[in-house]
Amino acid sequence: MDTRIERRDDSEDERPSRRRLPPEERRQQIVDGAVAFFAEVGLDGKTRDLARRLGVTQSLLFNYFSTKDDLLEAVYEQVYLNRLSPDWPDQLKDRNRPLRDRLLGFYTEYSQLIFQYEWMRIFMFSGLYGTELNRRYLKHMSDFILRPLLDEIRHSARGGTAPDMEDIWNLHGGIVYIGIRQHIYRTPCPDDPTRAITRAVDRFLSAFGIDVPDGPAAERGEGS
Repeated sequence: MDTRIERRDDSEDERPSRRRLPPEERRQQIVDGAVAFFAEVGLDGKTRDLARRLGVTQSLLFNYFSTKDDLLEAVYEQVYLNRLSPDWPDQLKDRNRPLRDRLLGFYTEYSQLIFQYEWMRIFMFSGLYGTELNRRYLKHMSDFILRPLLDEIRHSARGGTAPDMEDIWNLHGGIVYIGIRQHIYRTPCPDDPTRAITRAVDRFLSAFGIDVPDGPAAERGEGS
């Protein structure tokens, strides 16, 4: 796969006008524009079209990103890595708090960050385009979030049945699917996914003998 930035096309009669910006501000403008652009058209979108949309010359993109891979790496960092809280692993392993509270706290915060148009569509396009972006992200999630979560659920499981990694992915994938329905399939979804997330977490914990509260308070994520 050739991901070099396309041939420059900066003839004077097509050169867009632009105002001067400090380098860091200009770089951020390019990354912000690339996030919106690739979320809309896919990762095979042309950098010359991106430059035209941003109102800059294609050669300006070369000043900041020598290849399309470099630009996509910046998109990956902004859309995925920068949204991950470094506090999540410790919060999930804090046994001073009930396990259910830890799961609901994590998935409530996580869903607010990823149930976004750009996140969902770039993740989908990344898989279709054949890049490593989403595979790297899923490995990161597995190593730093889901495996610690698996250890905590195994610690609390009762009745001789313990979850495995596939069970954790099923829980995680089911919650993420709410966002996929909203931004990929464009089907009706709850405005507030809290109730659906709470029910999914409670069903999961109950399957492994971990007590969860009953009634309306449980569906609001109250009590443990």
